[in-house]
Amino acid sequence: MSHKGLLVVYTGASGVGKGTIMKKLLAMDPNIRLSVSATTRAPREGEVNGREYYFVSREEFDDLLARDGFLEHAEYVGNCYGTPKEPVFRMLDEGLDVFLEIEVKGFLQIKKACPDCLSIFITPPSFEELQARLRGRGTETPEVIAERLKTAREELEHHHLFDYVVVNDDVDRAAQEVLSIISDRKSMED
Repeated sequence: MSHKGLLVVYTGASGVGKGTIMKKLLAMDPNIRLSVSATTRAPREGEVNGREYYFVSREEFDDLLARDGFLEHAEYVGNCYGTPKEPVFRMLDEGLDVFLEIEVKGFLQIKKACPDCLSIFITPPSFEELQARLRGRGTETPEVIAERLKTAREELEHHHLFDYVVVNDDVDRAAQEVLSIISDRKSMED
């Protein structure tokens, strides 16, 4: 008997380590896939269409939006971003577990469209630790860090809306906890 995959909404504040945990998850479980979003922004150096994003024109984005082709979408700093339905539903039908690494606003849209989705919020051990991580990257100006921390504080206030909250105090432990959550959900559905 073939099983449909799980749709997992996976979010957390900037700098919390979502990407690092995701890399571990992808290496640990061959059944996990990360959804690829569409965007109207130009590709950055080294980015490949279909890997980091589907790079589309504003007209293509608007056309897909008009045809109800997104699970969620948003505009950010003049560029549009969205999760195309077709590839996500195709992977779910193949029995793969699909992670949508999106922001809280996108989660609220997904929850309306797919109320049975599994939602996981990644949080830092403390706000002070998050500040240290963002500053420790050394890749952004103090102004950008301040804006990210302001956004992070707002995002962290929404953790109670999610099915599970995973504290990223240790990447390996956090990844294992996410895998356990998926396993538990699947055993409940069997």
